[in-house]
Amino acid sequence: MKLEKLQKDMMEAMKAHDKERKESISVLYSAAKKIGIDNGCRDNVPEEMVDQAILKELKSVKEQIETCPADRKELLEEYKARLAVFEEYAPKMLSAEEVEALLNDKFAEVVASKNKGLIMKTVMPELKGKADGKTISGVVAKLCQ
Repeated sequence: MKLEKLQKDMMEAMKAHDKERKESISVLYSAAKKIGIDNGCRDNVPEEMVDQAILKELKSVKEQIETCPADRKELLEEYKARLAVFEEYAPKMLSAEEVEALLNDKFAEVVASKNKGLIMKTVMPELKGKADGKTISGVVAKLCQ
């Protein structure tokens, strides 16, 4: 995801007077910009960093939904609306089947060791941002049996 696309979509939401959507996109834009500044690339934030920021915010809003009290319906609805917007911008994640195929193809010799720690250490840098950590862990556990 390009930072410019987030900025353009935020402007469109402002023009359409869609306050909730604008605020949600603004959160993503700010998080991506902050990661860029922290890594010394203020003006030219790479797509990987923008995707990293989006995934971090997506995880955060999912946790907010899980921990929100049931009697706070208006807050829960706000979080769910924000989640819907975040999911539009989130990079497509690999499924468990795709992760398993990738592990068996690229990392066959490591998988053959049946050492879960070694496998995770080897594959995480390759799959970070492409697949959910829980999915990867589940596939590795299945392959180690």
